[in-house]
Order: sequence, then structure tokens, then C-alpha cells
Amino acid sequence: MTSLWVGERVRLRGIEPDDWGAFMRFAEDEERSGDLPNPPRSAESFRVWAKEQASAKPGDDCFRLAVESVDGGELVGAVGSNRADPRAGWFEYGTTIGADHRRKGYAAEAAVLLLRFMFAERRYHKCEARIFAHNEASLALHRRLGFAEEGRLRDHVFLAGRHRDLVVMGILADEFVQRHPISEL
Repeated sequence: MTSLWVGERVRLRGIEPDDWGAFMRFAEDEERSGDLPNPPRSAESFRVWAKEQASAKPGDDCFRLAVESVDGGELVGAVGSNRADPRAGWFEYGTTIGADHRRKGYAAEAAVLLLRFMFAERRYHKCEARIFAHNEASLALHRRLGFAEEGRLRDHVFLAGRHRDLVVMGILADEFVQRHPISEL
């Protein structure tokens, strides 16, 4: 059986302490793109965070995984489940890919691997993604994956000196399986 954590382009794995530098670059990429301006963080804060992630015990359905390229073994991004309600059967996920690694199919494949796990193994019914309305690339990616726009929260976030809309997209387990059969494992 093929691992459910490995695709053609990426492998999902736990975060290691030595990954801190890549995560610091990913944060800088997001800030440059205007997607999450935050106060500057020290390298030490990223080292501590990565060490905490590496030693965290799995326990619930909220987790973050490193996205590594299969061909070179390079850390190219992260994917994870941010919120989950097992009783209602929904979860929210997010992904980030470093600026140097975008438009190579890494985000799409990482998302499919994570969604397969959450729908097939954890038995969730629905996945949501919250996307800044100005992030056309992410909106297009989610449409290609089969997500539908479920709503728009007007002026919901404040970025780059102004309020912006947040788009809520969702996909149901059966819609996902129609596009990305679970049997492809």
C-alpha cells in the first residue's frame, strides 16, 4: 500500500526542530504578499515554536504538517487542520507554500492528501477554508479542488491599511471523493 502521506510531488511529515528557518521564510513571504502582517519575530521564537511543534503529542484533529518536495526533500510549505468540530463533522484547514515553490502543484497535492485523511480516516463530513478575497491564486486553487464559495464576510479583516472581505469556501466529503477518489491511495 502506498503511504497516504506521500503524493507524486509532496510528502507530508511532522515538523522537526531544524525546520524553523524555513518557517521563518514562509512568514516573511506572507508578510511581503500582504497576507498576514505581524510584528517582526526573532529567529529564537521560530526555533522555540518548531521545537514545540516537533515534540507536541498528537491528540486531536487540529495539527500542522510540513510539506516536503518528493524529488529534492526540500521543505516547501505547511498544511494543517486549524479548527475541528468532530460532533458536527466539520473542520477548517489552511496551507502555505513558500514564494520560491509556488505554482508547482505543491499546495493542491498537499491539500488533497490532508483532505483524504480527514474525510476517509477521521470521517469528517465537511471542510472549510477561509481565504482573503484579494488572494485570487488561492481562490482559484480551491475552485479547482472542488470547493464552493459559501459566503463572503464583508470588511472582515484589516490588512495593509484597509478592511477587506474574507471568502468562506467549503467542500463536502462526497463532493471531494467525486473529484479525488479515496481509492487512489
